[in-house]
Amino acid sequence: MADTKRLSGGCHCGAVRFEAAVDLSQAIVCNCSICMKRGAMWSFLPAAQVTFLKGENAVHDYQFAAKKLHHMFCPNCGVGSFSRGRGPDGQETIAVNVRCLDEIDVTALKPMPFDGKSL
Repeated sequence: MADTKRLSGGCHCGAVRFEAAVDLSQAIVCNCSICMKRGAMWSFLPAAQVTFLKGENAVHDYQFAAKKLHHMFCPNCGVGSFSRGRGPDGQETIAVNVRCLDEIDVTALKPMPFDGKSL
């Protein structure tokens, strides 16, 4: 976690805001159906590394397929700035959509591909 930075982010309208300790060198791009349509780039974090400033309980939840991940989105603007789930070890995990972090140049990142389509 040498490249971890405390960054802020949220949805488009500002109803959801959070701060997270993110290692941008570990960003992933998933090819599953929802990630492809969202254009999401994810950083998976232990839940303790994310602090919600507002809107955590105002979001709506969307699940599909195995229903293991909770794809959260703002009911006002529709942006999915984070998702919730459990890691393989059972630990509560939050996936922050890197594209929803403030002042990040995503074109400078080299995200790792993840084959979610095959799951």
